[in-house]
Amino acid sequence: MKKQLHWYDRLWIVTIIYLGLGFFNILFAWLGLIFFCLPLILAIGGKDKLYCNHYCDRGQFLALLGGRLGLSRKRDIPGWMRSKAFRYGFLAFFMVMFFQMLYTTWLVFTGARQLGMSVRLLWTFNVPWHWAYPVEVTPWAAQFAFGFYSIMLTSTLIGIVVMVLFKPRAWCVFCPMGTMTQLICKVKAKEE
Repeated sequence: MKKQLHWYDRLWIVTIIYLGLGFFNILFAWLGLIFFCLPLILAIGGKDKLYCNHYCDRGQFLALLGGRLGLSRKRDIPGWMRSKAFRYGFLAFFMVMFFQMLYTTWLVFTGARQLGMSVRLLWTFNVPWHWAYPVEVTPWAAQFAFGFYSIMLTSTLIGIVVMVLFKPRAWCVFCPMGTMTQLICKVKAKEE
């Protein structure tokens, strides 16, 4: 018997739309705040890992690529990637990169730095992205968009690489948002 699909089973399309919109207009990167805040809000609101288990568009996208399209080697993820040390270490690294992006946005806001119209892949390589800035806005708003899109694109690329090498949703094992929601769930469980 075929599994009944729900409206949220097709959210993988959101990843494609988000990345596509940001490719043509970087200001759409602001929409990524939804994917950044919603899992945390749901976890704080007592919905535990609901976002990760049902609504995560990236997880669904990776499952589609690796599962249905067969792009994954479907191998078990190494133990060190599942370890608390790696997951929390990756979360810490991710948060440092996020706050560095906010700091750069602050520097542009204060006028101490010029707007950088590039996307930083893997937190290292600046890729010119000036065509995606067709409408001028306040420079700090554009800087935030370039930085946030960089984070979203980089994390998606990492997800695709681990999906190809391991199981389709291998990224989910050490996803920073999943780790943060898991921490929220643990704290809430101790409070009860």
